[in-house]
Amino acid sequence: MARLNALDFGDAANLFINFNLNHMNKAQLIGNLTKDVELRNTPGGKIVGSVSLATNKTITDQAGNKNKIATYHNLVIWGKAAEIIAQYARKGSKLYVEGEINNRSYDGQDGVKRYISEIVVREFEFLESAKSSGDTPAQNKPQQAEQNEEEEIRVENIPF
Repeated sequence: MARLNALDFGDAANLFINFNLNHMNKAQLIGNLTKDVELRNTPGGKIVGSVSLATNKTITDQAGNKNKIATYHNLVIWGKAAEIIAQYARKGSKLYVEGEINNRSYDGQDGVKRYISEIVVREFEFLESAKSSGDTPAQNKPQQAEQNEEEEIRVENIPF
């Protein structure tokens, strides 16, 4: 495998030299919530939400049939972000999430040690409007989304 030098890419590549690429823990996912967000309070009073996100990929088998395969990711969302997602997203809502992969273990009720991988969400974006996710009451929509829906865009008003 050829090793590339930042000089091979010009001055713009120098922006990337300062990053320590040996240590990165980042996950970026686009998928659908498998249920509504469950909110809890920690003993210290912090809000934490948990939910599962399904990502899909399509594979073609040897016979040419296309099959969808779902992968489920456990999300942990802290603070205001958890409240916002719980308020505006429902089961089936499409989200983009970015965060850190966290592996931990716990003792189950049966005394057996269990292991779990989670994505601790640092950033997120709703990828569909509240209307398309089935959330119809106007009071549950973000204020900015409400203003955008009132504006009608006409082809003749587009300047290009």
